Amino acid sequence: MTMPRPFSRRLFLGSAAAFTGLAGFAGFAAVPTAVAAGGWSGPVSANGWPILTRAGVFAIEGSNHTVALAEGDAATILAHVARRFHYEIDSLRDGDLVGFAPDRPVTQPYESNYLSGTAIAIRTVCYPLGARGGLYPWEETVVRDILAELGGAVSWGGDEQTPMESHFQLACAPGHPVLQAAAQRIRGGQATLGAIDAFAPDRLEAAQKYRLHGPTS
Repeated sequence: MTMPRPFSRRLFLGSAAAFTGLAGFAGFAAVPTAVAAGGWSGPVSANGWPILTRAGVFAIEGSNHTVALAEGDAATILAHVARRFHYEIDSLRDGDLVGFAPDRPVTQPYESNYLSGTAIAIRTVCYPLGARGGLYPWEETVVRDILAELGGAVSWGGDEQTPMESHFQLACAPGHPVLQAAAQRIRGGQATLGAIDAFAPDRLEAAQKYRLHGPTS
């Protein structure tokens, strides 16, 4: 069944030809949980990336906003996520976007990924830790399309057991082929050649299946 297409603020500026297909979800590196009294004690974050003391600052295309992230593939991929949110869900406003945060308290292991510059939070006031159902169905469809487009390189906090729908993170350790492939597609312009239609039947079919641990069928 085709989902009724909602009103969209921007449909869609300069964006991506579809990344076709769903690569197998790579999952997280096996990093032990290291949450301790509101802090994070490990040398790497939950997704296997080294904890940083500083990060680069990257512009979000089409907006006046920047975000601090680990350099390289991490920045390429997560800035792309923020850009799609900005264009397809709602415009980013001042204070909406957070990336690398060296002093961030960690109550859930996935929050440690801010310490490594491999996670972003978009509009935490609207989509706080522990709350589910903050996005409209059509907004979640776009989120699922982003996850599917990136082929498992990114996971969404809305799929966590303790949800945080503002949260997006790299789902693989440094150098993983899934990350490299996603970043190369973005850098190669395959994500900027045409209009994304997240509600096209084929994309809906792929995106609606996508969850933290990959396609459900």
